[in-house]
Amino acid sequence: MDWDGWFKRIEDLVMLHSPSGVEGEMNAFLLDEFERLGVKPEVDLADNVIAKIPGQDSSRAIAITAHKDEIGAIVKRIKPEGRLEVARLGGSFPWVYGEGIVDILGDRQTISGILSFGSRHVSHESPQKVQQETKPVEWEKVWIETKLSKEALREAGVRPGTRVVVGKHRKRAIRLNDYIASYTLDNKASVAILLGLAERVKEPPIDVYLVASAKEEVGAIGALFFSQRHQLEALIALEICPLAPEYPLTDGVAPVLLSQDSYGLYDEDLNQQLQKAAEATQIPIQRAVLSGFGSDASIAMKLGHIGRGACLGFPTQNTHGYEIAHLGAISNCLEILVNYCQKC
Repeated sequence: MDWDGWFKRIEDLVMLHSPSGVEGEMNAFLLDEFERLGVKPEVDLADNVIAKIPGQDSSRAIAITAHKDEIGAIVKRIKPEGRLEVARLGGSFPWVYGEGIVDILGDRQTISGILSFGSRHVSHESPQKVQQETKPVEWEKVWIETKLSKEALREAGVRPGTRVVVGKHRKRAIRLNDYIASYTLDNKASVAILLGLAERVKEPPIDVYLVASAKEEVGAIGALFFSQRHQLEALIALEICPLAPEYPLTDGVAPVLLSQDSYGLYDEDLNQQLQKAAEATQIPIQRAVLSGFGSDASIAMKLGHIGRGACLGFPTQNTHGYEIAHLGAISNCLEILVNYCQKC
C-alpha cells in the first residue's frame, strides 16, 4: 500500500483551516484538486464542493459525502483588555485542546492567541481551583489571550462570530508506523477518500456525485441542502468511527459499516451492497451501532431527504481530539467504494 501517498494527502488536508461556515481554504484546495484529477467541480449555495462523475445512465444518481468542516470555537465577546470569550463550535471541548496556541480567523487577518485556563498555583478562592479537583474545564470558564487592544482586534476583523481553531503548527500530522495521528482527521481523511474516488472512478453505470459537504458539524446543513435538490438512489457518508469500550470494534485495517446511530437506522439493503463490495475486494468489514453520533446520511434519512443511506467509516481513537487512525482502514474504504461504484 502507498502509505506515504495517503499520509501526504491527508497531511495537506488537515493543515487547511475549515471551521463550520468558514471553509474557503478547503474550498480553494478542493476545486484545484478535482480539476487536476479531471473532474469538474462546483460550489453550490450551501458551500458544498461537488464533483460529478457522469455515468452511463444519467437518469440515476448516487452521492458519496465527506464533510469538509471541522470543530472549534466561536467568539462571543471581546473584553477591553483584548481577551476573547468563546463558545463551542460543533462537538469541541477545551480540555481536549489544552492551553496553547489557537488561530483566530479574522475577516482581514488571522492572528494567534493562547487558549487559557488560568494559573494552577491558586487557592480555593480562585474559580480555577475546582477545575483541578472536581470539574472539567468548560468553554464558559476559559478565554483566549491576544494581548491586543480592541482596536487592533477590530482592524484584524475579529468580532463576535469569528471562528477559532487549533493553531496550524499544532495540527501537523505525525506518522505512527502504519497509523496517522492529527487533529481533524474528522473529516479531512474522508475528504482524501473522495479525492481517491475522483482519481479512480471512470464511467460508472450511473452518475456519482462526490460531495465535500459543508457545515456538517453543526447539523449536516450542506448535505441536507444537496439532498433536497437532487434525486438520489442512495447517499453514502464517509466518516470516522469512534473506538470505545461500548462498541464491538477493533483498531486496524477493517472499515466499519453502521447499522444505526443517534438519528436512526441506516438502509440494510444498501449496507448489504457495500458488504458485498468489501467481500469482492477481500477486505474485512466491521458492523456497529453507535450512540452520540450522526452523519450526513442518517440525518438526511431522518428528515426524509433520501430513502437509502449508509455510513462507511474507519476506526479512530480520540475522536474529536488528537485522532489516530490506521492508514489501511482509510485506504480500504476507498477500495470498497471503487468496487461499489463500478456496480451500482
